[in-house]
Amino acid sequence: MAQKPLRLLACGDVEGKFDALFNRVRAIQKKSGNFDLLLCVGNFFGSTPDAEWEEYKTGVKKAPIQTYVLGANNQETVKYFQDVDGCELAENITYLGRKGVFTGSSGLQIVYLSGTESLNEPVPGYSFSPKDVSSLRTMLCSTPQFKGVDILLTSPWPKYVGNFGNSSGEVDTKKCGSALISSLATGLKPRYHFAALEKTYYERLPYRNHIVLQENAQHATRFIALANVGNPEKKKYLYAFSIVPMKLMDAAELVKQPPDVTENPYRKSGKEASTGKQTPAPEEESACQFFFDLNEKQGRKRSSTGRDSKSSPHPKQPRKPPQPPGPCWFCLASPEVEKHLVVNIGTHCYLALAKGGLSDDHVLILPIGHYQSVVELSAEVVEEVEKYKATLRRFFRSRGKRCVLFERNYKSHHLQLQIAQPGAAYFYVELDTGEKLFHRIKKNFPLQFGREVLASEAILNIPDKSDWRKCQISKEEEETLARRFRKDFEPFDFTVDDD
Repeated sequence: MAQKPLRLLACGDVEGKFDALFNRVRAIQKKSGNFDLLLCVGNFFGSTPDAEWEEYKTGVKKAPIQTYVLGANNQETVKYFQDVDGCELAENITYLGRKGVFTGSSGLQIVYLSGTESLNEPVPGYSFSPKDVSSLRTMLCSTPQFKGVDILLTSPWPKYVGNFGNSSGEVDTKKCGSALISSLATGLKPRYHFAALEKTYYERLPYRNHIVLQENAQHATRFIALANVGNPEKKKYLYAFSIVPMKLMDAAELVKQPPDVTENPYRKSGKEASTGKQTPAPEEESACQFFFDLNEKQGRKRSSTGRDSKSSPHPKQPRKPPQPPGPCWFCLASPEVEKHLVVNIGTHCYLALAKGGLSDDHVLILPIGHYQSVVELSAEVVEEVEKYKATLRRFFRSRGKRCVLFERNYKSHHLQLQIAQPGAAYFYVELDTGEKLFHRIKKNFPLQFGREVLASEAILNIPDKSDWRKCQISKEEEETLARRFRKDFEPFDFTVDDD
């Protein structure tokens, strides 16, 4: 018999508006049936007079649902939380404690961390330190069978949570939030992570907790930030959801990936966050700058961010991408590169026409630095590869064409398309329908296999073009094709800021 899901409510900053919250909960339960728990993050108490709270504390009024709350986020409200290990504040209202794990009778596992981040010693009573985060991670992650937790409750947002995701509105997740919480979320892999304090509602697209093709599939995480109770803008402050505890779920069901799942926003920043350092988001790290006059516009310069920029009195020191051990035809800084074939340059990747292409618009997506396979790529490079792939699909579709992407990691030294398989040779194909084909190469694989298939009579019917060496044209002709492609691609170019 299938496990019956638990029905839970999560709430943002209550700020002392207990009647407003519990009246709303009563209305929801009257309409939709009873819920099992109410979980409150952010500021439970506010700066308002205590008269309303006194009625709950003395039993005159009672919360209509078992309610669990986080502790203080400021000195003003520390007085309400006398026991750091948690205690009952009023009937049906329980303070979870400074940090720890709450496991329900159903097996549901909730990890909680009260307060705001502090890197100073001694740590204030309303804050958590790097040691607190480290102890939580060690306590949970050290067991070999650890897969993750059901729910993580924190008051601050995790820093960088907006990376690779949908817009977080006015909240800049590269500046706002706690890097320590990013580190905690990276390690604990919660299925749901709730936070507050920013007085807004933000439900991020779910993100994956594994690296595709490098690690076994794991469950996705949903981050939800909730607004404050009774806010005049009527932003969402209550979130209802159903959940079956992870321990009771079928493994295949648990790791099913939502259709809108994204990369993990903390993949690069987790290590930095664990030290408590407020480092720039991964995509803000500069790569080497390459200034080619691709647009044929005089005096126009493109910075390493891929956008037009004015000179700055304090330029960033660019971070050098990996360098090849010897000559490489594809490293952008290499003298071996035939730069007249380059048609577009981003921050971390570039597009170039193929030498001896199957067609006039046969292009390669290449990382600027020297990477042999995607296993070595950092998150920001992977993100830009994906941007180029999506943009090229739109470009070819606008011209009534289809496109096929393929890559061979076998007897090759520089990655030419994104794919991952640790320590193995492979051949990978991606169709514009979304289908992906992967073949692990054992030995004696034809180097021109992808090209031969596409050139065959069954597909493009140009078998005489199966070998690129027999399709070479003069440099002047290549320059003409490159100019034409740049001009045609210009309306789709995401690397140039039009402002």
